[in-house]
Formats: sequence, structure tokens, C-alpha cells
Amino acid sequence: MHRTQIDQVRRFNRAFTKRIGVLDETYLARGRPLGEARVLFEIGLAGRIGLQSLRERLGLDSGYLSRLIRSLETQGMVELVRDERDARARQARLTANGQVEFEAYDRLSDVAAEGFLGSLREPDRKLVVEAMAQIEHLLRAASVAVAVEPADSPDARSCLEQYYAELARRFPSGFDPLAGNNFDPAEMTPPKGWFVLARLDGEPVGCGALKALDDGIGEVKRVWTSPSARGLGVASRIMDRLEALAAGAGFELLRLDTNGTLKEAQAMYAKRGYRAIPRYNDNPYAEHWFEKAV
Repeated sequence: MHRTQIDQVRRFNRAFTKRIGVLDETYLARGRPLGEARVLFEIGLAGRIGLQSLRERLGLDSGYLSRLIRSLETQGMVELVRDERDARARQARLTANGQVEFEAYDRLSDVAAEGFLGSLREPDRKLVVEAMAQIEHLLRAASVAVAVEPADSPDARSCLEQYYAELARRFPSGFDPLAGNNFDPAEMTPPKGWFVLARLDGEPVGCGALKALDDGIGEVKRVWTSPSARGLGVASRIMDRLEALAAGAGFELLRLDTNGTLKEAQAMYAKRGYRAIPRYNDNPYAEHWFEKAV
């Protein structure tokens, strides 16, 4: 990494934080610093949000978030309520006064953005907005985290259900997950196999699985990305992790299958060096089979 790149990032950070008011004693002149204002705004956007989800969405330390929440509670902006799905967890929501503040921040944020854009000539304005969109896209992609998680967890089941629903919509004959293509969580649990989830700001946005097929051969299954995270390289990150797990487990070959409808999957596998092979399983939905040396 070049020194000039590091210096550019630091210059941009200094210029931008100054321009958007991060250094101001009260953000948008509403009497509280940016940290409190951002937490209040995120709660307002969600309507009601679990503290764990809020912490992951903002990337905050749990202790710091607790202090911000306590301050907003003291100001009468936020209240904590029991999570209806989990009595042990708590959720944050805005009070009536908090809703007033949320709406004020929303309005003033528009004014600030308009003021910033209004200071630029039209050609420069277009360039800045396009650059911001690209930076946001790249930062979101860099925020994706892929980790091994239990194959029978609620988030794993949610991803798989969305995956099955998408296949049912896209396959001409529909899709039945029980029709000879069963998913057994036990087969995706170490040391027999692995299940990975991709998360963006704490929310599951993709999954994939690896299981032992034969001696020295592993099989990749259930690689899926949520439509909300497509274009961020999530599937490639999932495949990277599964291939690393396969190498660590001592597999010499990886195999997988796919349906002819899934052109994007076929393109990705070919790009990653998988080669077409004859049928190796009885999956009724498979129309193409691939293999790659690990």
C-alpha cells in the first residue's frame, strides 16, 4: 500500500468531517453531538430496533452504545421496551419527543445536503454525487463479513428459506427442497461439514455450505446472496471462505452442481477455475456439474 494512498485517505477524512459538521459541539444545532444524533436517527428509521442490531448496524462498542442510549433516555428521546420475540432482549424506540427530534434531523439533513451541493457548479455536483455513490458501494462491500455459523440457527434457516423461495420462482418446474436434494444441518456441522453466513452490518445477506462427499472430495452447496446485497461480491467472499475451509480440511477436489437457469452462478464458477464434469449425483434440479482442484 503506497504512502500517497494513505495520505489521500487521511486528507479526505479531515476535509469531509469538517465539511459535514462532525467537529461541531452540537450536530445540526440540535443540542447534542453527532454520536447521539446518529443513534436517535437510526432508531427513528427502524421504528423499533434491538440493541444488538443497532450496535452492529453502527459498528459501536456495546459500552459506548449503552452510554449513548442512557443519555437519550435521560433527555426523554428514547425508551427501551421488551422484545416481543425474546423476553431477554430489549429494543429501543423513540418517544413522542424523540420523533419530533427525528423529523427535525431529517429536515435539517436535507437542508445541509442541499447547501453542500449548492456550493458546487453543476458539472462538479454530478461528479461528487457519482463519487459518493461509488465510495458508499465500496465501503458496503468491504463491510461484508463471512463466518462459520450453526447450520440450524434462525439466521441460517432464514437465508435458506429465501434461497428456496427464489429457486421456486426461477426454475421452470419450481423447486422442492425435499425432492432428492435435502439439506441436513448435521452434514454441514464440523467436522463433517461447514455452514457460513455472510453479514452486512450484522444482518445476514448470504450463505453457503461445504460437506464431505468422498475421500478427499468436498461439495459446495447452497451458495446464495440476498437481492439487497447483490453487486457487492458477497458470493465470491462466500466461495473464498468455503474454498479455504476445504483446503484446511485436506480436501483435494471440490465439486458442485447448478441449474441451467442460474447463469450468473455458472459464470462465477467458471471465473473461479471450476471445470465442467459429467454428472456425479442424482440431484433432480442439477443440469451442470463442476470440479476444481483445491
